[in-house]
This record gives sequence, C-alpha cells and structure tokens, in this order.
Amino acid sequence: MFEFHKNKEVYFNHQAINSERYILPFIEAKRKVDAGMRVLEIGCGEGGVLKPFLNKGCSVIGVELNESKYEYFKHFYTQEIQDKKALVINRDIYKIDVENDLGGKVDIIILKDVIEHIHNQEKLLKELQLFLKPKGVIFFGFPPWQMPFGGHQQVCKSKFLSRFPYVHLLPFGIYEFLLRAFNEKSEDFIEIKETGISIERFERIVESAGYNTIHKIHYLLNPIYTFKFNLRPLKQNFIVRNIPYFRNYVTTCVYYLIESK
Repeated sequence: MFEFHKNKEVYFNHQAINSERYILPFIEAKRKVDAGMRVLEIGCGEGGVLKPFLNKGCSVIGVELNESKYEYFKHFYTQEIQDKKALVINRDIYKIDVENDLGGKVDIIILKDVIEHIHNQEKLLKELQLFLKPKGVIFFGFPPWQMPFGGHQQVCKSKFLSRFPYVHLLPFGIYEFLLRAFNEKSEDFIEIKETGISIERFERIVESAGYNTIHKIHYLLNPIYTFKFNLRPLKQNFIVRNIPYFRNYVTTCVYYLIESK
C-alpha cells in the first residue's frame, strides 16, 4: 500500500487534482459540464473525484458501500452537505431508488476504478439507463484485468507480492495458495479475479446494454501514476490500442464515455 493511502486528506487531494486535470476535461471534450448539472459517482470513496464538478457549480451525489469511506466523504463535504450541494449515501447501488434516494435523474454518472469490482456488470449498465437524463453520459475509468497489476496486488502487505506483475493471472488455486502463504486476505483478491474486466468484454457489455461509446482514451501510463510513481501520463500508441487482447497486457488504464443509443 502506498503511504498516501493512509493519509485520507492527501489521497482526497490527489484524486481531486487527477479529476480536474484528466477526468473533467475528458468528459468536456464531448459534453460541456455546466453549473446546475447533477453528477453521481458510484463507489465514490472519500469523494475527491467529485470536487472539480462541485467547483463548477454542479450538485454532486456519492454512493459508497464502505462505511469508513462514507464517513470520510461526510467529513470532507460537511459544509456542502449542509448547503444541499452534496449528498452521500451508504448503500449498494442496486438498492438505490432514483426518485426517493437521489431526488431524480442525473446528467453525469462516474465510475472511477469501480466497474472491475462489481458483480453482474451487464445488469449494472442496463439499470444505469434509469438513472440518466436525456443526453446524459457515463464515465468509466478502470485498469484492464490483464495489465501488470490488474489484480490490485500492489496493495498487498507483502512487499514481494505487491511488486509481482501479472501474478493475478495465475490459475485460481495457485494464486490463492500464494496469497495465503504470504498471509494476505485472499478473499478480497480472489473477488477481484472474479470481477476483473478486459477492454473487449467492457465494449461488448456497453454495446449489448444499449449504449454508444462517444469518447475513449487508452493509457500506457495511468494519469494517477503522477502521484504514485512521479511518472507523466502517456497515452497508448495507435498500433497497440488497436490490437485486441494484447492491448490489455500493456495498457494500465482506460477512459470511456458512453451515452444511451
């Protein structure tokens, strides 16, 4: 685990800066973000990604299942929640009622490093149609499953496993044995192995759920690596990003913006 993960204020600020520099401009390349828009983030964590949208005058809503992260969101947005500019809900997204819980449909939905953790991703995308206003869009940012650290093993307590690229691609039995041998909480990493998603599978789900992709970027070096490794973001080159399957192994992050057909 990186040191800044332990300092929630630093982590919040990293997420906010990354969102302002890369996520917001990515969305605005196809949809202007105006004051008064309603922005929902699923799996919002402490809420850093939503900060630039709030600064533009949007009202923001976070849905977070982890209770401690939910409490941090309330801490960072205490005044905004009081002023009715922000709302956070501690619940499973499948148990959210659009009208009663959110107060109506939204203009933008954000899933940043979340889709790869969700079971039944096809069901989720279909249900999100009910959350969107006409011309609403959904942003996805996620690491392809086959990329070097697609199993999130970088957060392992073991320094050996945390620096072991592609270890998550081992067969289930061998991978689970290694996790237990190094005293890791194996069920968390096995669950990611079950829900991890490739670029090809994501694009198939988007199509079958009734969406069009209106913008996408594949990164060789994830923008968040600025904070993790002091590396500048680097987009994937044209040749690699157009080679199905192989691209998953060397692409550390993808951004997608989709809308209903």
